[in-house]
Amino acid sequence: MEWSDLKLFLAIARQGTLGAAARSLGLTQPTMGRRLRALEVSLGQTLFQRTADGFVLTDEGTAVFAHAERMEEEALGLERELAGQSRQLSGFLRLSSSEWFGAHVLAPVLAEFSLRYPKIVVELLTDSRLLSLSRREADVVVRIAPFTEPDVISRKLRHIDYRLYVGRGREHPKAGDGTGARLVTMDEAFGGMPDVAWLTRLLPKAEIAMRSNNRDVQATLCRNGAGLAVLPRPLGDSIPDIEPVDLGEAPPGRDTWVGYHRDMKRQARLRALLDLVIERLAN
Repeated sequence: MEWSDLKLFLAIARQGTLGAAARSLGLTQPTMGRRLRALEVSLGQTLFQRTADGFVLTDEGTAVFAHAERMEEEALGLERELAGQSRQLSGFLRLSSSEWFGAHVLAPVLAEFSLRYPKIVVELLTDSRLLSLSRREADVVVRIAPFTEPDVISRKLRHIDYRLYVGRGREHPKAGDGTGARLVTMDEAFGGMPDVAWLTRLLPKAEIAMRSNNRDVQATLCRNGAGLAVLPRPLGDSIPDIEPVDLGEAPPGRDTWVGYHRDMKRQARLRALLDLVIERLAN
């Protein structure tokens, strides 16, 4: 006997008709009738008398009703207890991501998480370094490189599209040339990033004006007229006074990955954080 069948039985006993019971559970009347018949067959008992005024409990149905009500109270009590435990989750979690991703993508989700679980303190470290989960430098890491460590559980979180931007109202260069254009790009340590190669190929005659390993800095430089910049769209589309440049080909996007150490997989507060991050951000 399944609890869902007993919920159906209780609804019919309380409402008195299949139609009213179906509406209370969000089901159709034929479904209610079919499931009631199946329940009676499985028990080998007739639980209701079908009368002109509705459904009336038989003696066997009355006995089942008393037990079903006690089971319902236990089920509701369990739900209340689990809900209370969720609200009482507490502790500390350290989360690591890049600067722009933390500020423009993760921060709104973490604010929502804090309202749901006010006793959990989340520390967000925004750093270009890849912090180690194995050495417990962070509990959860979001990064653009897939995780290869054997003791890390990971999954793809979302794909990030990129665009080329320029200060609003400024001249747009032509693909294959770039004469006179100035670029704001990654520093030499990150010169192997796909968007750097894309800029070199699409605007071979453009000049490097500024370099930075910080996407927010690049966006500010672009906004203030220092040059064109390739930016992740969640960042670039949110910056006023810059506009996208169409060169007929979009810059290469990047996949982001989220990972945590396998020893942490049963920790309730980490699971709660991951569930919300995945619900809000995964694509």
